[in-house]
Amino acid sequence: MSPFLGEFVGTAFLILMGGGVVANVVLNKTNGQNSGWIVITFGWAMAVFLGVYSSQKLGGGGHLNPAVTLALLAFGTFKSSLVTTYLLAQLSGAFAGAVLVWLAYKKHFDASTDADLKKAIFCTAPAIRSPLHNAITEFIGTFVLMFGALALSPSAHSLGSLDALPVSLLVLGIGLSLGGPTGYAINPARDLGPRIAHFFLPIPGKRDSDWAYSWVPIIAPIAGAMSAAWIFSQLN
Repeated sequence: MSPFLGEFVGTAFLILMGGGVVANVVLNKTNGQNSGWIVITFGWAMAVFLGVYSSQKLGGGGHLNPAVTLALLAFGTFKSSLVTTYLLAQLSGAFAGAVLVWLAYKKHFDASTDADLKKAIFCTAPAIRSPLHNAITEFIGTFVLMFGALALSPSAHSLGSLDALPVSLLVLGIGLSLGGPTGYAINPARDLGPRIAHFFLPIPGKRDSDWAYSWVPIIAPIAGAMSAAWIFSQLN
């Protein structure tokens, strides 16, 4: 068991299951095609459950999210010596999980023609493109994630031994309530790792990876998590 292994495996499962449910809903000729937003939000919640649980079992902290790691470093009790390990594990795990989604749904990628829907399996995009407002939405969603996770944890200023189920229900609520405008990335690794995979994978008929938007699900979640951790630290 090791911190790198835990965060890598946990984040890979997060993206495999989360990206997988999106693929099941949007790609042609799947058994779950057009099953809708509720299926996607529940799938992502279960992805978080498996990811957090697996990470903690294998020696990670169950962060799966650079915004969480950096916020705990700045305003919590996270060790600075582990930051690089966590960030590399999260990004590489997210990339690996995205590749596995592509492998699992390879024939359905081949059978689908909508390039935007293919990209949506890997990374987020706004329903209405307005970078400032999109960033505000991602800030708010990640603020709720970070503050909620700290409030649920028995250890103040850290995630401690946080059980996987409460945080997965928290993510379910965020998806249902705040996910519509931007697809609730709320996690830089969740968006960047699969976006890189989308860029490199030989997906037929794919579009560009929309790098012009990619800063929103990186910068805004980090700012949201930092703000939540700081406010939580002032209240406790």
